[in-house]
Amino acid sequence: MLLPALATTSKKSNRLNLSLADIRKDRDAKHLQSAATRRKRWFFLSKKMDERVLCFSSGLLDELGRFQGLSTDVDRYFPGVVSDPHCEFVRRSDAETDPAYKQVIPYVIFAYEDSVFAYRRGKSGGEERLHEQYSIGIGGHIEIDDRTLFSKDDFGYFDAMRREVVEEIVTDFPTDPPGCAALINDDSTDVGRVHFGIVHIVELVRPEIRKRESAITDCRLVPIADAVRNMQSYETWSQLCLERLDELRAALR
Repeated sequence: MLLPALATTSKKSNRLNLSLADIRKDRDAKHLQSAATRRKRWFFLSKKMDERVLCFSSGLLDELGRFQGLSTDVDRYFPGVVSDPHCEFVRRSDAETDPAYKQVIPYVIFAYEDSVFAYRRGKSGGEERLHEQYSIGIGGHIEIDDRTLFSKDDFGYFDAMRREVVEEIVTDFPTDPPGCAALINDDSTDVGRVHFGIVHIVELVRPEIRKRESAITDCRLVPIADAVRNMQSYETWSQLCLERLDELRAALR
């Protein structure tokens, strides 16, 4: 009379063992997948850090007049930081840790009426120090391959700006490069000490803009007033631009 009960118990035990085996198998698979993802990310970042990117000597800022924060004196700074004899291509791994260099970064803002395009930087992005922060700027480093015989400037600055925009988002981008609205120098952070931002503003004709790059998350057009109210959620460069965005837009009209 006890045999059926024992058989039932045995079946339950087998199902439990099978369930535990499946859990272990699934856990091991996720571990291998996670390890593979980490290896891919390490390879990606290693390759990025080995690239040569456009920089200028930090001493040039002292000659022109070093400033902290955002400057609208475009004519004083912009020509010098993107042309000979002040610029050179430096290995990124060296430039990221040497404040003697400033890496040139185009920072393109997309606005539509009373809204601005904003997004959160995902963990798969290249600059770990900015992960999870909100931003209103699209852009990145000027690489040596951006310079071609057809470049509109000596170092391929505008070609690189267009490449970065096309890589990261989908929207209408003007054929002619957008004008420079301001410059950013922030020596108060580790990121800022080795980067120099050049702010451009694109006025969208239609409210049509979406992400292309997986490192961009939670992206949308947000009312500028809302972005200003939540400014503490944004990276430092975006905060500097949001504080004076109306003024910057007005100056380019």
